[in-house]
Amino acid sequence: MAGGLGNDTPHLPTPAPIDAYGNGGFRFGGMSHRGSLICFPDGMWAWPVASIKDVTAETLAQAFARGEALDVFLIGAGRDPAFLPPALRSMFHDLSISVDVMTTGAAVRTYNVLLAENRRAGAGLIAVE
Repeated sequence: MAGGLGNDTPHLPTPAPIDAYGNGGFRFGGMSHRGSLICFPDGMWAWPVASIKDVTAETLAQAFARGEALDVFLIGAGRDPAFLPPALRSMFHDLSISVDVMTTGAAVRTYNVLLAENRRAGAGLIAVE
């Protein structure tokens, strides 16, 4: 299941820079999306995460399944910085994926730079109001 959690169809079948965020969603690729978003080199999907507490091995399954296609994964934790539980950080480490957790705004800006540099990056972005 490429899309994970029962959603195989991406919103966009290619990565795109995030043009704007806020008001509970994101704008990218000429479209808007309400809710959180998970981005990979092969597309962008809705992400059923409302807060950092919802970030689990299950909600990160798409990232772990793409272990060989990612060098970096960013987690935009919302308005406030957060920590990733050691067990989840260890799962990224075992796949040789560098993971960083930061505010959603910082993650959006960093993701856009990594995308412009053609880096093998993904991001889980928690929507903010």
